[in-house]
Amino acid sequence: MAVLPDPDRVNVWATFMRELSAEREGINLSKVDLRAAVNAADAWADANAAAYNTALPVAARTNLTTQQKARLLMFVIRRRFEVS
Repeated sequence: MAVLPDPDRVNVWATFMRELSAEREGINLSKVDLRAAVNAADAWADANAAAYNTALPVAARTNLTTQQKARLLMFVIRRRFEVS
């Protein structure tokens, strides 16, 4: 998978800001800096996709779709960083 197209990155950026705003959670970043962070996170995910795939057990690596692997990672990361 390649990096997200620019409109998708803008959507991630805007959705993230809306969610923080709805939760009244402040961050100490400008919109420009937050957009750079979105770009960097996307570039990192692209650069490390092969390493993630290799880390999965063979059964998961060969039987899960790319979308299922991404969803699995999303669930694990979300659970690790949930605020209680």
